[in-house]
Amino acid sequence: MEEVRVRFAPSPTGYLHVGGARTALFNYYFAKKNKGKFILRIEDTDQKRLKEDSISQILSSMKWLGMDWDEGPEIGGEYGPYFQSERIELYRREIKRLLDEGKAYYCFCTEEDIEKEREEQRKNKLPYRYSGRCSHLSKEEIESNLKAGKSYVIRIKMPRDGSTEMEDLIRGKVVVDNGQLDDYIIMKSNGIPTYNFACVIDDHAMRISHVIRAEEHLSNTPKQILTYRALDYEVPKFAHLPMILAPDRSKLSKRHGATSVEEFREDGYLPETLVNYLTLLGWSPGGNEELFSIEETIERFSLAKVNKTAAIYDIKKLSWMNGQYLTKSDLEYITKEAIPYLIEDGLIESNDVEERYDYIKRVVNVVREKVKLLTEIPEASSYFFKDIDQYEEKGVKKRFKKEGVTEILEKGKEALRNAPSFDVETVEKVYRDLIDELGIKGGDIIHPTRLAISGRTVGPSLFDIISILGKETCVERMDKAISYINKNILE
Repeated sequence: MEEVRVRFAPSPTGYLHVGGARTALFNYYFAKKNKGKFILRIEDTDQKRLKEDSISQILSSMKWLGMDWDEGPEIGGEYGPYFQSERIELYRREIKRLLDEGKAYYCFCTEEDIEKEREEQRKNKLPYRYSGRCSHLSKEEIESNLKAGKSYVIRIKMPRDGSTEMEDLIRGKVVVDNGQLDDYIIMKSNGIPTYNFACVIDDHAMRISHVIRAEEHLSNTPKQILTYRALDYEVPKFAHLPMILAPDRSKLSKRHGATSVEEFREDGYLPETLVNYLTLLGWSPGGNEELFSIEETIERFSLAKVNKTAAIYDIKKLSWMNGQYLTKSDLEYITKEAIPYLIEDGLIESNDVEERYDYIKRVVNVVREKVKLLTEIPEASSYFFKDIDQYEEKGVKKRFKKEGVTEILEKGKEALRNAPSFDVETVEKVYRDLIDELGIKGGDIIHPTRLAISGRTVGPSLFDIISILGKETCVERMDKAISYINKNILE
């Protein structure tokens, strides 16, 4: 088998979209599975649509997702440069060759000329297809027009008869009637090549063996295959990935929430989660397993298992999956990921992290099972880092207004004050012994204690909270709660 060389070729007109990230991942998997090369190429010829920081954000997002390219920006490679804007002379050279061989031609039609043709075909209920009239211009007419400085584009000649066939590695045989094709523009009036032409030149020059891309490019493929043939290039193999649709089966857009990798990153998703989730949008290893790493996916990846039908994007499933990764991933890793959010919320200072790291890690460990996003960790853990100044209203009504609650809290406070140590097992035993001694239900002391020391009615295990906060803080907060009840409820 020839060396597998695949590419991901984004246009830097915005941040990396989840659809683009999924395409990049599938290329990455295919390359690694087949001991091949994964190439990153930036298609930046459309200068009007470029966004200033887009390239850096695309590179940053891909690195964050764990995709390292074998050739491309920042690292170079044998078949560079890897920015289309730096390859213009190569395109022009190949365009000149097509002109010399009579496979392409100058088109001097104005916008008005094109609109007139379009209107005529519209009247006849025909899809628009350029008539090809400029392909019949004589050499003298062409030279005269060029000498006069007339604006022009260059078009490639497409066959009028027959059909173009390809074997898509996902969809099987695809046949297109050549009568539907147009003598498409390969160079615009500003001297810049069009997408369909430039990517053919680049894929050939970069020795791309397989073009794995989104379904939306399927309509471009026949044009590109014919362009390969016109240039006497070997045609690569093609595979078109299914679309990603919103839950209502419409095109995924901003109104459905975050759509770029950067947004998901800012919203508190882990890269492992997004990679795992995007992998399942159109591919399945079989069975009911849903959580697996990049390495496991590479081992099992096959284009034969990619679905032909559209994949449905489900933010609830993604958030559930992130919660699973938060709970099951290495604690050190999750702690380090959570720290920037804790700093941003003012719960810790950056210069305190090293000194308080073990404490922070204990807090993250007990709250991570209760959240689904990294961004939720600060709110879920705030009472571990700052004093509480209010209690949940529903908790006050249900727990603090109960008869005899202050006496029970006093007993609990004293039991904790006299605890021989403050590890989880010891404080739990102290409370269980007190419950037996008082002859009460566990909830009669556990619930008001939780509210007293955290200000909340739900959260991690009470004994984890007590052990982490420590004896002094717990006693102070229980005293404060007793005073609050005496002043605001019993008076």
